[in-house]
Amino acid sequence: MDWDYLRYVRALAIGGTLAKAGEILGVHQTTVLRRLDHMEEALAVRFFERSREGLKLTAAGEMAFHEAEKLAAEIENLERKLRQETTALEGKIRIATPDTLMAELLAPILASLLIKYPDIELEVLTDNDVSNLSHREADLTLRPENKPQATWEGERIAAMEYAVYATPGYCRHNRGFDLDQRPEQLRWIIPDETFSLLATGRWYRRHLKHATSVIRCNSLQAMVALARSGAGVAVLPCYLGEDARELRRLSEPLEGESVDLWLHVNQDTQQMARVRLVMAFLVSRLRALEASLEFSTTY
Repeated sequence: MDWDYLRYVRALAIGGTLAKAGEILGVHQTTVLRRLDHMEEALAVRFFERSREGLKLTAAGEMAFHEAEKLAAEIENLERKLRQETTALEGKIRIATPDTLMAELLAPILASLLIKYPDIELEVLTDNDVSNLSHREADLTLRPENKPQATWEGERIAAMEYAVYATPGYCRHNRGFDLDQRPEQLRWIIPDETFSLLATGRWYRRHLKHATSVIRCNSLQAMVALARSGAGVAVLPCYLGEDARELRRLSEPLEGESVDLWLHVNQDTQQMARVRLVMAFLVSRLRALEASLEFSTTY
């Protein structure tokens, strides 16, 4: 059945005559008559009883008119929603990210997002271990990774560099240390295997295989807190280390150990206007933050 039939049935039922139906539809009454004859012949159904006084719905016409009214209401509701979608940003957005990125980078950006779009309902999913973040559960996922899955859509934000950090006090208590030749002289704060994707596993294996004094952590936030307290030396992302006034950088950014920061979008929800707009907002703010924080700072 041609959906346009219902539009003509509705106009004829409301207008009551061919002329008034033509006015409603914006066509000549002869077009309305021709279309009525065609659809009744095509479906072998009579929708109207015709007389000099006008048109009267048959039982089949009543049924068709009822469905046409429901369809018209649904279309009107859809048009209203589409207009709202273009004028207001509202609805739920689920964002997943590691704890440290939320605390240090994303939280103030989300605050500014809610100031601009107060009707957005945010749901935030965080985890110390980036590998546990489920891409399917969130609309947008901000995470560090160098080889995202080929099927994932997203935007690369920046290359996050890593360097060695410690407090000046810890350095004074370990005068004469040789970071390049004898790093095992120091106490190292390192991640355990539960979130090795966040840090520089290859660098640890090359340089710290003889280290005996280590503190293992299952949280990057714990590593930062321990380093800031003077408990030892840590390899940290530069965006964290440079922002900690208690810490001193002891090395150049580690060559070949940078990790790309990606904002991924869920393929199931990426066509939603609010998801696209929030993604564009976050990408713009995060890239502006890259310049101010200088992820790739020089020693």
